[in-house]
Amino acid sequence: MLFKKKLLSSTDEARLIEAIKSAESKTSGELRVHIEETCDGDALEACKKMFAVLNMHQTKDRNGILFFLAIKSKSFAVWGDEGIHKKVTEEFWEDITECAIGYFKRHDLISGLEKAVEMCGEKLHLYFPLEHDDKDELTNDISY
Repeated sequence: MLFKKKLLSSTDEARLIEAIKSAESKTSGELRVHIEETCDGDALEACKKMFAVLNMHQTKDRNGILFFLAIKSKSFAVWGDEGIHKKVTEEFWEDITECAIGYFKRHDLISGLEKAVEMCGEKLHLYFPLEHDDKDELTNDISY
């Protein structure tokens, strides 16, 4: 359920929000992180559903990306809007996922999410550079 309860400490949440702000300072792309305790089905399908619930498709350039993590289920997925899918290859998504999972395997969820967000910012800069009149179209808050 959306905003049911916080699953991260205030410190960890602040780290992720700072990573999002830093990544978005390089691109007009919009990044968000959603965290749940469990995911009963396919993480990618859950991520796509949450993408819609969070109205992430409502950006000017359709360039939002959602990172989805279900902590107890050990499930992770990342999904981007149609503007991004038109410009990137499957390797883009695989690299980001592998980066995050590498940290997760070392029991460092926050660093995994931070690094994946950072990587997205760097890569999205190539396709969606920051414009002088860029507006932060989506909140940077972590959703639960």
